[in-house]
This record gives sequence, structure tokens and C-alpha cells, in this order.
Amino acid sequence: MRILHFSDLHIGVENYGRPDPKTGLSTRLGDFLDSLDQVVEFALNEGVDLVLLAGDAYKGRDPTQTHQREFAKRLNRLSQAGIPTFLLVGNHDLPAASSRATAVDIFPTLEVANIHVGNSLKTYDVATPSGPLQVLAVPWPRRSAILSREDSRGMSIEQVRQTLEERLTDGIEAAASQLDPTIPAILTGHVTVNGATVGTERSMMLGQDHVLLVSALDRPQVEYIALGHIHKHQILRPDPPMVVYSGSLQRVDFSEEGDEKGFCVIDLDPAAPQGQRMTKFEFHKLDARSFVTVDVTVERQDVDPTATVVRAIARKEIAGAVVRVRISLAAESDAHLKETEIRAALEPAHFIASISREVAGTRRTRISPSEGEDLQPMQALGLYLDSRNIEGERRGKIMRKAEELMEMDLAEPEEAA
Repeated sequence: MRILHFSDLHIGVENYGRPDPKTGLSTRLGDFLDSLDQVVEFALNEGVDLVLLAGDAYKGRDPTQTHQREFAKRLNRLSQAGIPTFLLVGNHDLPAASSRATAVDIFPTLEVANIHVGNSLKTYDVATPSGPLQVLAVPWPRRSAILSREDSRGMSIEQVRQTLEERLTDGIEAAASQLDPTIPAILTGHVTVNGATVGTERSMMLGQDHVLLVSALDRPQVEYIALGHIHKHQILRPDPPMVVYSGSLQRVDFSEEGDEKGFCVIDLDPAAPQGQRMTKFEFHKLDARSFVTVDVTVERQDVDPTATVVRAIARKEIAGAVVRVRISLAAESDAHLKETEIRAALEPAHFIASISREVAGTRRTRISPSEGEDLQPMQALGLYLDSRNIEGERRGKIMRKAEELMEMDLAEPEEAA
């Protein structure tokens, strides 16, 4: 039995892109769809029995008709080939109110063959070409489904998170204890696990994370633990059952500049005893859009700072990349810096994200208009704090307070009360 695990597709992320003259759509949408096409082609050609998306199909809870159409096209190819797809609900898939449908509920509503949606913490039975499989799903929780208004009355944000984590852990343990030992089982979760490595620019994660211990997921009844939510591919536990973040298929921002992108493939032997069924694990790399940072320090005695910056750019592989340039220089050198020549040197790039200058203790950053439009709130705050050189404990307090305010804003009315 072969399982393909990927996560955080985020169709709809179009920052750092431009209109494609052939389609009229964002070139960044094309990047994400191209990666999904590679996943689908692998599944069709390499005997995959289940394609598992561990959360966040779209960038937001209300995907456009175009984004839904393009996603459905790819799922339909798998469906027609008889390959089941399991869609775990992530935080970006959840609606603002509990009574509303998630971004992926349309598929079971239309009764699309071979598509399963994991929107509750429970075990789903999936029929695959190689036999039955149990999928213990741990979607991003709707707080109101786990904590009632009375439960959380008078609690601080931190107390609410702690209680949520405890009840999630108890729910996972209870569900795992009910698994049929004669049928292969995997666990998939859209969660933050303690000890996982995340990027410093957490533009896609709004700071409302509940954090689980590895031990909360490490259940002997399952053969593999497929995680989503964190965009960096990493193996948190190499021994069975492996605990793995597949990471996102494409880079979203510069925090993922050095990350490898791809998907995981797991082979199980259904005839083997429980806990010993995984026979092979592989991470398949994808050729994702590259992000490149060019850091340049211009010395005070430099007579041609523009040439120095252009030479630094030439040393980087910028063709087809999203590029940012960060220049440190003295005030007298700043007056001689010619940005038009710098932009000309960046012509091979796919997109110029920003050209920033740090001048004698001050900082000036120019970002592209489209990047500014797509900034997530926490990312925008981070850029502001950077510009004000606010670091350490003070920065942490400001960020935590912002997270609390955003969490209150996103909460359902009864929760906010």
C-alpha cells in the first residue's frame, strides 16, 4: 500500500507574482498548480493508493471560483483513476463561524467519488486499491466544538490554549484506542508540534497555534504520522511510527528561502503486524520557485556603491527567482546609489520583492505594491517593528498582544464574549 503525503498547498497565494500573459492569471498561482500537477502525475504513474493533503488546500477560507475550479480539476483526475484523496481541514480552510462550511466541504456535498474530507477528530475508513486503511484525522480544531462558552469563561488566552491542547491529546488517545489492529492505520494532523522548526517570518501562521507534544501523536496503533501546518519539511521522529512534516509544495515567503520543497511517499505492508507495517519512506523534491536574498555592505570609502551592489547581484542565481536586496551603507554613499541601475541588474528575476537600505542607523525599505497588498497582519507588524529596531522582550510582548487581539477578532461572537 503506497501513500502520498503532502500539505499546505495554499492555492491563492499570489504575492510576488505578476499576470501571466497567456492565461491572465497570476504566475504564482501557476507555480502552486504546477507543483500540484507533479503530485498528481506521480500518483497516477507510481501506483499510489492514497493521496493525503494534511490541511490548507487554499490560502483563505473563501477561495475564488477560479481557485476552486483549478483545484477540482486536479482532484478529478485522481478520482477518475480510482485513487482516493483525503483532505484534512487546516486552519486556512475553516470558516469564521462554526455554522458555515469549510473550504473543502463542497466535495462530499457533491458526492465526488474517492474524495474524503477529515473535518472532525475521528477515524475515517478509506477503501484503497490495495485494501482498507484507517485514517485518524486531527484537523485544526474549531474551538467551539471542544470548549464551550461556559468552559472558557474567565480563562486567559493561554489557559484556553492549554485546555484545548489537553482535550486534543485526550481525544487522540481515545480515537487511537479504538483502531482495528487488523487494518493498517495512519494519523494525520494539522497541528504545531513542540520542537518543530518554523521560519522567522511567519506570514502564513497568525500566532493562534495550539502546540502538542510529540507524545500526544505518537501512538503505537498507527504506522505513520502525516503532519501539516508548518511549511518546512522535517522528520520529528525517525523511528516507527515516523512523525513527519511534509512541508509546503512551494515557498511562500523569504523565511522558506533555504527550504527544500516536495512530498513524502510511504509504503505499507498490510499483511505485517501492527506497528511493523511501514517498509519504505522517501521524500521527493520539487523544483519550487526560488527566493534569493542579496545582502550587500558598502564600505564608507567605496567610490561606486552602485557597482558594488550590481556585482553582488551578479554572484547570485537570480534568474526566475523572487529577489530582495538589502544594502547597508553610510549616508554619504546613499546619495550616490542609483536604484534604476540596480533594478536593471535584477531584470532576470521573476519578481523584485524589495530593495532596502540601512543607512547609518536608520532603515528605509521599499516593497512592491503587490507585496504590500498581500502582507498578512503579523508580517506587517513584524516589518514595522524591524523598521523601529524593536527587539527582544519588548518585541515579544507586542507580538503576543497582537496575537491575542487578532484571536479575539477572529473568534465567534459567543467566544469573544
